[in-house]
Amino acid sequence: MRHHQTLLVAGAVGALILGGLATATLPAAAATSGCAVTYTVRSEWPGGFSADLDVTNLGDPTSDWTLTFDFPNADQRVTQGWSAVWTQSGAGVSAASMDWNGSLATDASTSIGFVGARGDANPVPASFALNGTPCTGSTTPTGGPTTTPGEDPTTTPPDGPAPQLSVVGNQIVTEDGEPYRLLGVDRSSAEFACVQGKGLFDSGPVDQASVDAMKAWNIHAVRLPLNEECWLGLNGSPSGPAYQEGVEDYVDLLVANGLNVILDLHWTWGAYTTGPDWHCTDVHATCQKPMPDAQYAPQFWAGVADTFKGDDAVVFDLFNEPYPDMASDWDKTLGWQCLRDGGTCAGIDYEVAGMQDLVDAVRDTGATNMLMVGGLEWTNDMREWLAYMPNDPLGNIAASWHSYSFNRCVTESCWNEEIAPLMQEVPVVLGEFGQDDCGFDYMQGLVDWADANGMGYLAWTWNPWGCTGGAVLIKDWSGTPEPGVGEGYRSHLLTQSPYL
Repeated sequence: MRHHQTLLVAGAVGALILGGLATATLPAAAATSGCAVTYTVRSEWPGGFSADLDVTNLGDPTSDWTLTFDFPNADQRVTQGWSAVWTQSGAGVSAASMDWNGSLATDASTSIGFVGARGDANPVPASFALNGTPCTGSTTPTGGPTTTPGEDPTTTPPDGPAPQLSVVGNQIVTEDGEPYRLLGVDRSSAEFACVQGKGLFDSGPVDQASVDAMKAWNIHAVRLPLNEECWLGLNGSPSGPAYQEGVEDYVDLLVANGLNVILDLHWTWGAYTTGPDWHCTDVHATCQKPMPDAQYAPQFWAGVADTFKGDDAVVFDLFNEPYPDMASDWDKTLGWQCLRDGGTCAGIDYEVAGMQDLVDAVRDTGATNMLMVGGLEWTNDMREWLAYMPNDPLGNIAASWHSYSFNRCVTESCWNEEIAPLMQEVPVVLGEFGQDDCGFDYMQGLVDWADANGMGYLAWTWNPWGCTGGAVLIKDWSGTPEPGVGEGYRSHLLTQSPYL
């Protein structure tokens, strides 16, 4: 903050159970026309469920499409959908393409989905049609999700260590190959306390009791902002080895308790004198800069990577919230080039380390940890992320997205247009989100959309600072939730599992 693999089989196919999920695959009868649809129930809870549909066009190319099907039960209905315009009349459901996914060549596929309501039973639809052409075949369900009516799909952090994570295609997976979401909170203070004479964690506890308080919220991941100069021993107190040891001890405690950790480079060296006066003009790492510096940031990441290599339960978020586009007078092309390549960037006084420099610094140590890379406009703008994605020889990169109620991209239509297409190519992690009035309405809509799209998210912030106008989740370190934002987020997390 600022301060699937689709399974398509010729012939009749019944419902399949994949990782505890009810899946029905319906192929077309002829090769020259028709369609194939894979309908997957991702999760169920009392009175509701979510489902994904993978749609393949087996007919002539089309510039727009409409998928239709009927629910078997009268109490099944779509309540919220994504990647299509969803309507329902009686049992009949229609999903019409959007501008960005309407073009489907022969044998091309697209993915859509929805959150729905249900009664006690939740059978899969018996048939589908694409632009009126049937996707022929039949399905007889033989099972369903691992939860049953009346149960919440809650998975508390396990007693064992957190899973080792990596990127496969557009998903984050565990060492067992299970798709996984990073669900949790940001724990602020290690980015600023050391340079403000407040110790390492601003007097907050980093003991077992404090971790148990997180686990009681069903938190599975913690994002930990760090200070470049404190890690390197260049400025502030504690610094150097003491800071490194404190961070390492806390990370080890979290991982041992089943919580993944995201280490985030938050505050860095370098005077930014040309920006608005509410931004950071101090050369030292006392506030947030538009980009990391070439002088120390690669050295920081080499040290962090060397410390945590071999533990892929720890993820590296290379830089918190870049805004080089603002420094270049909102020239987005210059901003994206600066983000990836660094060097001399318009409007920035110091030499910049680009994301490629930081990827190289990590990989040169032999570390295989998953990386997260942000976008522009405080990483709310992800529109050209794929075009400027840094090269990772391991292909182990996720996109880091932030969304607050005061950002530009704050509507479901924007998420569908800008974020959903990116998620088709790489995992996207919502590393920070919140709203500026201590409520939960914006956050509720965002997490509902993220859940429906299989996205992980971490809310700002697990600190008892008193919520008077920002995203503060707790009243005390025992995890007493703040009214509104904290109560809403805690209640939501208790219904979620990180496993897709």
